[in-house]
Amino acid sequence: MFVHSTHYRVCYADTDQMQYMYYGNYARLYEIGRVEAMRYLGFSYRDFEENGILMPVMDLQSKYLAPARYDELLSIRTTVLELPAARIKFKYEVFNEKEELLNEAFTTLVFVNAATNRPMRAPADFVAALAPHFA
Repeated sequence: MFVHSTHYRVCYADTDQMQYMYYGNYARLYEIGRVEAMRYLGFSYRDFEENGILMPVMDLQSKYLAPARYDELLSIRTTVLELPAARIKFKYEVFNEKEELLNEAFTTLVFVNAATNRPMRAPADFVAALAPHFA
């Protein structure tokens, strides 16, 4: 299993009138976690797109356990649960500075050939970069 953590500080624009992070902004946290995890492995969405590979989100499930608040430094733990084939599933856990779990989520993304708009297998080099984490 591959696990990567990154940080994000809740800014004022992220919050609602109660100074809680607005629920719709959590999907952006998942994207931040996912992009930074891929970057850690040596890949970027831009690289994929320049090579004709798109990765739309097929499914999103999110569970809110406690609010993130204005100016808190959050830790976003992103986990790839299994080696990808034509889909890749990510798990996200968002923690506050006290290491309290605030949110848990899952997304499923599909690898899509940009020219045909059809599903495709995950790039072999990407799977190879993930493989040692599943040994």
